[in-house]
Amino acid sequence: MTYKILFTDIDGTLLNAERDLSALTVNEIKRIKNDIPVILVSARMPKQMYHLQEKLDVSRSPLVCYNGALVLVDEQSIHSTEIPLDTVKHIVNYNENNPEGKFHISLFNTNSWYVESYDRWAKREENNTRISPEIKPNRAVVDEWEPLQKGAHKITCMGDAHLIEKAYRNFSKHLGDGLHLYRSKDTYIEIASKEVSKLTGIQKLLAHYNLSLEQAIAFGDNYNDTEMIAAVGHGVAVANARDEVKAVADALTAHHKEDGVAKYIQKVF
Repeated sequence: MTYKILFTDIDGTLLNAERDLSALTVNEIKRIKNDIPVILVSARMPKQMYHLQEKLDVSRSPLVCYNGALVLVDEQSIHSTEIPLDTVKHIVNYNENNPEGKFHISLFNTNSWYVESYDRWAKREENNTRISPEIKPNRAVVDEWEPLQKGAHKITCMGDAHLIEKAYRNFSKHLGDGLHLYRSKDTYIEIASKEVSKLTGIQKLLAHYNLSLEQAIAFGDNYNDTEMIAAVGHGVAVANARDEVKAVADALTAHHKEDGVAKYIQKVF
């Protein structure tokens, strides 16, 4: 099978131990990019991927952002699904009225990222993604979005494990029918609309280019990559991938810290 398009997750898959692109990864993607489109697929916002696209010399390529909630072609949205404002309100109200104390909430829409304070959680995200947040109370963001009936492409909740566990139970009980609640750590919840996934995001893009899933190759490591890896023509899991991802993958490659994606590109292309 000759693959016509390549999709890759970023964190834990494409980036090395320094959360950067290795020289081998840059060289291999530059080598093939004129023959096969290379598309970054991530839970990140667009701005958090631009510097990576520049290094790879694929700045004009589409992006699948926010786990598929936003798909951009030529910097224009061809698909957007937001978490409804009433759901955003529930999450903000729960946090503000929590007698045990508040946790960190990040609200994202397109290229806007809002946090209430420049706390250690915001600093860590900034360090990981090289983008700075806008400081604004969650309530003020909700009030600003209300007349526009605007929602969030993504919400992240971070804090002490016991606070996050209770929040997760509440959101699962009251909002679970409409949300994906990803927990990669006990101090972290990543929230997206249940209508979207990385798979739905790449399907929108494939339809735009009149390509099929069978013509795609994809790389991933985490729970939110599982559907994508299972559905494409050739799904590849890095050695550090979750067992669930490895179980549905067609092939395995080296650890993300050992240039797994680049080494597989060398082998296949």
